[in-house]
Amino acid sequence: MTDWQAAFAEIKRGSDEILIEEELIDRLKAGKPLKIKAGFDPTAPDLHLGHTVLINKLRTFQNLGHEVIFLIGDFTGLIGDPTGKNVTRKPLTKEQVLENAKTYQEQVFKILDPAKTTIRFNSEWFDKIGADGMIRLAASQTVARMLERDDFKKRYANGQPIAIHEFLYPLVQGWDSVALEADVELGGTDQRFNLLMGRELQKNQGQKQQTVLMMPLLEGLDGVQKMSKSLDNYIGITDSPTDMFGKVMSISDELMWRYYELLSFKPIDDIQQLKRDVEGGKNPRDVKIALAQELIARFHSESDADAALQDFIQRFQKNAIPDDMPELEIDAGEGIAIGNLLKQANLVASTSDAMRMIKQGAVKIDGEKVDDTRLVLNEKGVAVYQVGKRKFARITLI
Repeated sequence: MTDWQAAFAEIKRGSDEILIEEELIDRLKAGKPLKIKAGFDPTAPDLHLGHTVLINKLRTFQNLGHEVIFLIGDFTGLIGDPTGKNVTRKPLTKEQVLENAKTYQEQVFKILDPAKTTIRFNSEWFDKIGADGMIRLAASQTVARMLERDDFKKRYANGQPIAIHEFLYPLVQGWDSVALEADVELGGTDQRFNLLMGRELQKNQGQKQQTVLMMPLLEGLDGVQKMSKSLDNYIGITDSPTDMFGKVMSISDELMWRYYELLSFKPIDDIQQLKRDVEGGKNPRDVKIALAQELIARFHSESDADAALQDFIQRFQKNAIPDDMPELEIDAGEGIAIGNLLKQANLVASTSDAMRMIKQGAVKIDGEKVDDTRLVLNEKGVAVYQVGKRKFARITLI
């Protein structure tokens, strides 16, 4: 395998689509460092593992010798990305955006090499573009073109309002690529329209069009919805080592391989060997432990990873949690009483039986003893529920 082929294989790893593949291959064959752009709107103070799928790919490009531009959308953050939204997002204040941007910079360097990373803010050029510049930018596209975008089309068809400023978002994101003269832009599969807008605007400006690399959206702990703080199915990169370990261990064995593919820095061959080991009888829990330790070491430290493992052993393995247990979903609605949940999960015969077991200290959630018989659960997510020494269930509250 030639150098460009090896580089392309590593770049393509875990990706959903590359447009246009041949263009990227030609650029790699040329052997020149490329400008790699990924933009992040600082709409919340903390990042979760779903965000790091793109950041990990930026690291791949860094390792291959390319110039990585981590673009903070302090201007676009004031608009609010309408992608996937069925209502107009509430714009943030300038102060909120800048405060969130500070934490982004601190967090991304847990993955990226600071010496090889250029951080830019898109207010650098949009603060200068002026009203006439925005009008010329808006004049480059039609309303019909904007309504080709799936979420706009659905909202329009359903009679849901679309604010005029939301039409500007794809144009502004696309213009970022023009301003940076990007060779490659990374984004999630839900960003397809915006990413291709960058190619379109670059062509209009006589620039060579960027290659678009789309990464899949990482499923959250429930294994269904994309990882999101609003759905409470996320693993935050600022989560404590213990919480991070417990959350990784709660994912299904099937989802574990998806996390390995998109989050692990292990070589592809090593991950394939782990799959063969599990097929040959290796306990998938041990493989999941290795993933949890890798992630904790990345975002905290090796010693924190070791300490989290020891805590897990003491809290879980000594309680003999089985490898196989019932897995089910329960609709929590606006909240479900612990007794009703345990009865629905067939962990107790009745709610009165549940009350008795709680009073005896025999009920645990993720290894933590429950002592409140009136506990109401309303946080969506996955947890292991235990009654006594032998009854377990992995329950997803929806």
